[in-house]
Amino acid sequence: MQIAIIAAGGRVGRLVTKVAVERGHQVTAFVRTPKNTKAQNEVLIDAEDLTKEDLANFDVVVNAFGAWEDDLLPKHDTVTQIICDAISETDTKLYIVGSAGSLFVNQNHDEVLWESDLMPEPFKPLASNMAQAFNNLKKRSDVNWVYVSPALDFQAEGEEINNYIIAGDDFTTNDNGESFISYADFAVALVDIIEENKFNQERISLLSQ
Repeated sequence: MQIAIIAAGGRVGRLVTKVAVERGHQVTAFVRTPKNTKAQNEVLIDAEDLTKEDLANFDVVVNAFGAWEDDLLPKHDTVTQIICDAISETDTKLYIVGSAGSLFVNQNHDEVLWESDLMPEPFKPLASNMAQAFNNLKKRSDVNWVYVSPALDFQAEGEEINNYIIAGDDFTTNDNGESFISYADFAVALVDIIEENKFNQERISLLSQ
């Protein structure tokens, strides 16, 4: 497949790029500054400047954009909408590296994780902004999108154990009552999901067993 990875120089984007290339896919890394990724092609561009022409002819686009600074948090929504506009009414599939914050924590589905005590306070601004981006994404019936939420404990340095669970909109724990996944396992699972191509216009969540 021809795969475009937005923010391929970030920690998650870099790992997804590596796995996709190792699986034999043709990967184009979209980055703001030159990065030493494994992608066969690299395009220097700010994610907010992406156009329809930039993303034409790709089978899959992965949005791995992430920002932590308070003034940049709204860009999660901005970048997502820019990408959606660029691939609107096409067959291109969009996979978004999302947040656990918008997962439901009760049966009535009227409370989400970022609003609960389960979410550490320092992460709530990021999680709430990403939840808003997800809510706006759900309105895009013109785009073939899949939103992929990691576990609550998303471990940058965690090991690759290759034993993951695919869940849905509800906050889910493993048999030990834990919600965690490493960046490495998330990348493997995401490429698996891209290759299997089972989901469309829905959110899934990933955690380790």
